[in-house]
Amino acid sequence: MPRIFGTDGVRGLANDKLTAELAVDLGSAAARVLVEHGGYSRPRPLAVVGRDTRISGQFLEHAVVAGLASAGVDVLRLRVLPTPGVAYFTDALGADVGVVISASHNPMPDNGIKFLARGGVKLDDALEREIEALLGQDWDRPTGASVGRVTPYGPTVKEYVDHLVRTLDAPMGKPLAGLKLVLDCAHGAASEVGPRALTAAGAEVVTIGASPDGLNINDGCGSTHLEPLRKAVLEHGADAGFAVDGDADRCLAVDHTGEVVDGDQIMGILALALREAGGLVDDTLVATVMSNLGLLQAMEQAGIDVVQTAVGDRYVLDEMRRGGFSLGGEQSGHVIMREHATTGDGILTALHVARRMATTGRSLRELAGVMTRLPQVLVNVAGVDRARTDDPALLEAVAGAEAELGTSGRVLLRPSGTEPLVRVMVEAPTAEQADAVAQRLADVVRERLAL
Repeated sequence: MPRIFGTDGVRGLANDKLTAELAVDLGSAAARVLVEHGGYSRPRPLAVVGRDTRISGQFLEHAVVAGLASAGVDVLRLRVLPTPGVAYFTDALGADVGVVISASHNPMPDNGIKFLARGGVKLDDALEREIEALLGQDWDRPTGASVGRVTPYGPTVKEYVDHLVRTLDAPMGKPLAGLKLVLDCAHGAASEVGPRALTAAGAEVVTIGASPDGLNINDGCGSTHLEPLRKAVLEHGADAGFAVDGDADRCLAVDHTGEVVDGDQIMGILALALREAGGLVDDTLVATVMSNLGLLQAMEQAGIDVVQTAVGDRYVLDEMRRGGFSLGGEQSGHVIMREHATTGDGILTALHVARRMATTGRSLRELAGVMTRLPQVLVNVAGVDRARTDDPALLEAVAGAEAELGTSGRVLLRPSGTEPLVRVMVEAPTAEQADAVAQRLADVVRERLAL
């Protein structure tokens, strides 16, 4: 059957592709698959469900909950909570299934349904295929006392904030005291959790993008629109600013001068901090092939290995679990600190970057100087056959570009996973050279892979 799961759950236009009927069906199918695989030690299986602030999340949450309960699963409703918060409670409460209703950084009309297995980890492809296979199929439904119970979980925000602050391992004080920080919550799931966590850790917090109305999530704010954060940092004379996306699983930053600090720089800062504390397993950082060459060069100079994966935080986490590594992430701001979380966590990331600032007495600008970002140009070549990137003439052109750049640059040719286009990424010592090489390769892609 055709796949409905993408790289991060089932996502689409709410009430169009992603309907209440599909949400009910997904809930019951996921319950049957995950409970069967995981088993459960209590008398009845348990699921936790949380969502972001989109208005469509209200009906989709109720639909998913109905599907779960119809399959005999008890459900705890976490209500509005970041994706990493749902992952945390899936593990902390020993739930068999975790569900997040969110489309992350997508515009408000979209929504999504993400499932987590026991322990709060994302599903692998095989489990997603099993769920898809059950959709629309007849099944033996429980009746009477065998259906699930649905209960709101009261202390969600407080417990999650307490967990986040505990990760700073500073029980006797306020580790962020003396720092003035701006936090942009994208009018999303971190609008309550984020400011409370940073304040509890001792920071003076200026909050923006924390007035969700169901319609304004990610609207000109958050990690995909950093100008409001930059403006607020400069206006308030803050030490730094942090921005999360709608479900708060990613984080980007702005230093006190208004310069953007991206996910690569954040990973570099945290890698050095963890290595210094003896917590960077095998002195290894996991990143994707899209990470800037500057990060790889800086880590090599610091004696830290970098293992690279395909694009997507699920692939980063898979590699971290295989190798037992403690830190990984993406340039986009997904940063996974595996000692504390099973997924990217934007507020956790902000707390630990700010803690590094406080303990070293160095500004975010100084800390981000751990690496020098090489100019990077990305060209999306549309209307081509993405399955033929092994074309001999194209490979020859790529090899020639790589020889031209040598060790001072990099070329990445990547077919899109969902669209008929090929992405050409080039890094070089100067923006002019990067653009020239990228455009030249894009012309070859258009010529050789034309449909």
